[in-house]
Amino acid sequence: MIEQTLDIATRDGKTTTFIVHPERDGPHPVILFFMDAPAIREELRDMARRIATVGYYVMLPNLYYRRGVMELADLPPLTEADARARMFDLMGSINIPLVMSDADALLDFAGRDPAASPGPAAAIGYCMSGQYAINTAARHPERIACAASLYGVQLVTDKPDSPHLAAQKTKAELYFACAEHDTYAPLETVEALDASLKSNGVNAEVEIYKGAHHGFAFPQRAVYDKPSAERHWERLFALFKRNLS
Repeated sequence: MIEQTLDIATRDGKTTTFIVHPERDGPHPVILFFMDAPAIREELRDMARRIATVGYYVMLPNLYYRRGVMELADLPPLTEADARARMFDLMGSINIPLVMSDADALLDFAGRDPAASPGPAAAIGYCMSGQYAINTAARHPERIACAASLYGVQLVTDKPDSPHLAAQKTKAELYFACAEHDTYAPLETVEALDASLKSNGVNAEVEIYKGAHHGFAFPQRAVYDKPSAERHWERLFALFKRNLS
């Protein structure tokens, strides 16, 4: 495997991006992997590595670079309540237009790297970034062949760029993995999302992971659920195989 951590120029500065891909048999299809709220950490790098081992060029960008933050663990320690408030403040510092600008820069960079395939690509996002993966598919319908939101939040809003509306602007295959127990994306929101997608003929699947809680795929979380986590990997790899081969 080949790993790099590079500063990729964006409209607003530079996003430090972890890139990993196989050493042989390239070029490899691009996967944009958008982080969750707790930011870049080894847990996410390991997940990127797992995707890369089956034949993909994975890009994991730092979305908090505008605030000069890379890894929350590197910041001064705070009480649990203050650390949580800091994380939500960082979440609020980005939005769909800003991340779409970053996605443009990432795809442009990949387009100049011989190790990255110029063909169909994918986007995935966990937690706060599920919305970003879906909107990337809508912004780049000519490039993004599939996208996945993993216990994503804010998927149905009253904004014009709400993911449930963005989903109607792409022919990419979309997958939504939703936890049965999720205060950030309650079942009524998931049901509204599913109804919207079906009524508009979107090529999408909404799957509820019974018994699972928000964050179930992260092995270092207390809510980690191995059967659900492994199912989500099965679903992702099948999605990629159908659309990126």
